[in-house]
Amino acid sequence: MQHVTQSRRKFISGATAVAGTAALGFPAIVSAQTPVSLRFQSTWPANDIFHEFATDYAKKVNDMAGGQLKIEVLPAGAVVKAFDLLDAVSAGTLDGGHGVVAYWYGKNTAVALWGSGPSFGMDANQLLAWHEYGGGKELLAEIQKAMGVNVVSMMYGPMPTQPFGWFKKPVTKVEDVKGLKFRTVGLAIDMYSAMGAAVNALPGGEIVPALDRGLLDGAEFNNASSDLALGFQDVSKICMLQSFHQSAEQFEIMFNKAKYDALPEHLRHLLRYAAQASSADMSWKAAQRYSQDYMKLQNDHKVKFYKTPDAILQTQLKIWDDMIAKRSAENPLFKKVLDSQRAFAQRIGRWHGDTTVNYRMAYNHYFARSNKPA
Repeated sequence: MQHVTQSRRKFISGATAVAGTAALGFPAIVSAQTPVSLRFQSTWPANDIFHEFATDYAKKVNDMAGGQLKIEVLPAGAVVKAFDLLDAVSAGTLDGGHGVVAYWYGKNTAVALWGSGPSFGMDANQLLAWHEYGGGKELLAEIQKAMGVNVVSMMYGPMPTQPFGWFKKPVTKVEDVKGLKFRTVGLAIDMYSAMGAAVNALPGGEIVPALDRGLLDGAEFNNASSDLALGFQDVSKICMLQSFHQSAEQFEIMFNKAKYDALPEHLRHLLRYAAQASSADMSWKAAQRYSQDYMKLQNDHKVKFYKTPDAILQTQLKIWDDMIAKRSAENPLFKKVLDSQRAFAQRIGRWHGDTTVNYRMAYNHYFARSNKPA
């Protein structure tokens, strides 16, 4: 028994010494490392909630990295123009950035399918599910290789359905769009053009000044919070809600591929998992802020919101069918993405439609009599 007791004491003493050495040594190892700094730029003005979403992602990374990595986020225009971000990140002028893949539509039309159009009835979260588990990640990497860009992209942040647009008067029929000078981006350019609009793809910060100077008659951007911050309510009092032009979009976090690949494995994991955490956090924050600003636009700025007529929505679907047939014939990668999305949407859409209860029924049960119609 005495021998056993002494052995135990010897083991505990030795283990304590090892633990003490480890406790002293670990901070020394970390402090000896040179922190990795990544310089990011968003495609958004500093006062836009989208730029806030970009800084939210950076904060999550910085908080979890333990001093080993730090992301600094600059607003659009700080280093390059918003639409020049992809080239800047690819070239290494910037280490990374935050935007939407539809902005790179000019390099390959297929990238616009991450958000443009009706996505075969999928919402933004379902499209993200396709990206993560239905082959989207692999297809995007293939397209980026064909584009010749040196980036790694992470899709995150499901966006709610975007408005049809801001106008000088309510849009009641497709003919009302004909001849209007209108702002949109990506494949939505084709959709609005097919409805007769003269489209100009301006970055977010340039839209309201163009509306104010009469260079545009109407425009769409994204959501109540962004539209409020950009000042749409100062140049228009009419907003048409619901559209299929961008009903399932999400954000993109991108990194220079060489810079990303050079990071230690655990930091690469951290960047990816931070994107997933930010996706959830962004959707929660958006629900809170968008709903608040939606009411503020109505109550404080007297903006009138109208539902886009079903006839216009049906026209959008018909136009989209013609567009994707044409684009598929021109671009095999475009067709490849569509085929993948269609197969995924047919299964997930049936499951979602069959199992999801009608939330509007419950909402009307509690609030319909207390709400005034828009």
